Amino acid sequence: MTSTVSAPAYPTKNDLPEAIRVEVISLLNQRLAVCIDLQLQCKQAHWNVKGPTFIALHELFDKIDEDVETYSDLLAERVVQLGGIAEGTVGIVASRSTLADYPLAIKTGAEHVSALSDALAQFGRTARIGIEEMNELEDAGSADILTEISRGIDKWLWFVEAHQQGT
Repeated sequence: MTSTVSAPAYPTKNDLPEAIRVEVISLLNQRLAVCIDLQLQCKQAHWNVKGPTFIALHELFDKIDEDVETYSDLLAERVVQLGGIAEGTVGIVASRSTLADYPLAIKTGAEHVSALSDALAQFGRTARIGIEEMNELEDAGSADILTEISRGIDKWLWFVEAHQQGT
């Protein structure tokens, strides 16, 4: 289910060349799919964590989810700013996300911390690759958005990993 749009769907006076915008839109839609998957994985952890650290992790996972939702909005809105269509349906996300599937049978805090830290690290890497791609395409605006996302993901990865490091 890849995008079949060969040109931006809507006219814009944005001065990025159309060929660049087409490529950026495609790359950002890919990151959007992974970001939405990450958001859902945060909720999966939030809803299902059990154990003595339940409340701390339940609240932490919810805060991460809130920021990841903001990152999804940033990516989707940038796509639209460039004249594209933000592609964030369940089917698109399922077909495009590169994150490992979240393990459904886990329950303990330690298991959720491990699974979510893996997902955060993987998404952080895709954000940093995206920064490089946007720099090569000379789209400083999109690179800046991905830099903001990368910094936020690194912070949340630190918070989650701290639960592993204290044992």
